[in-house]
Order: sequence, then C-alpha cells, then structure tokens
Amino acid sequence: MFSLSRQYQLIVGALLVVLMIVTRGHHFASVNVLPSASWAVFLLAGFYLSSRWAFPLLLALAAALDFSAVFISGVSSYCLSPAYSMLLPAYGSLWLGGRWLARHYQPEWTLLFSLTAVVTVSTAMATIFSSGGFYWFSGRYTDPSLVELASRLFDYYPQYLANTAFYVAIALLCHLAFRFSQLHQADKASDR
Repeated sequence: MFSLSRQYQLIVGALLVVLMIVTRGHHFASVNVLPSASWAVFLLAGFYLSSRWAFPLLLALAAALDFSAVFISGVSSYCLSPAYSMLLPAYGSLWLGGRWLARHYQPEWTLLFSLTAVVTVSTAMATIFSSGGFYWFSGRYTDPSLVELASRLFDYYPQYLANTAFYVAIALLCHLAFRFSQLHQADKASDR
C-alpha cells in the first residue's frame, strides 16, 4: 500500500488544487494552452491523498469553479443541466482508480502496467458517466440512441484519455524523481 506522510499529502493536495484551478477551462485563472487537469487531479488525489475529505473537497472546488465561471464570469451555462450530477460518479471512477492503485502499489517496473490499466479503465468509466450522462440526461438531445451515444463516446474518449495520461505521466516523472532522490540520500547517509 502506498502512503505519504501527512506533510507530503498536504503539499501534494495543494499542488493538485492549484493545478485544477489553473487548468479548468474558462475560469479567471485559466491557462488556455493547457488541457483541463481535473480528471487527472481526481485520479492522482485518489492515489496520493488518504483523507476521506479530499474527494468531497475536490468536488466542491470543481463545482465552485464551474458555477463561478457561469454566474460571475459570464461563461455559457450550456453544461449546467440535470446531467451535471453525473460528474459525481465520473470523478468517483477516477478517484477509485487512484485508490485501487495505491492499495496495490509495489515499487517495481510492473507498476507501469497497472498504472496504464487504471488510467485507461478509469478514464473510460468517467467518459461513460460524464459524456453519456450529458447525452442522456441534459435534455439537449431529442431522441437519444445507443448508436449515437457509442459514436460520441468514441469521439470524446481519446481526448479525455490523452489529457488524463498527459498529467499522470508528468506526475509519474515527479514521483520517480522524488523516489530516486530519497534513495540517493539514503545511500549517502549509509556511506557516512
């Protein structure tokens, strides 16, 4: 099982919050050249943060950013519909994928297979809940069908997967760099 000290969890949590604020589209602090990191933030938070409060706090942050964009910044409210509630299971899928990975963590190269599977499956589930939920429950589509839904899922999934994998890959590189620096410090300490 992977776990960080409380101090490191606070640091990682703060970094994830900043990443979500900066990259979540159409908000006051948006960096328009970067894709939204929200999905990766939930997956990474599930892996790194053990507090049961982290998930609801990240949900509240995401909702606050969305509602402030609509009601303060004047962004279109197109996505705010009854389907918005489907973000709960979408983000939950990502969070649970991160939790599963933390429980099965082994610091070996085979972790890459587990990480790839978790990112792929969690992002697929989040796409089904998010895009599928919007398609069926938003009221924006008359006569929804499973064939059109499947087409939409296949259209959106590659971009969602690419965005999530992009940030998870960066987190993996940071994780490995931190791990190697710890091992190097331990080796130096034992040489003394």
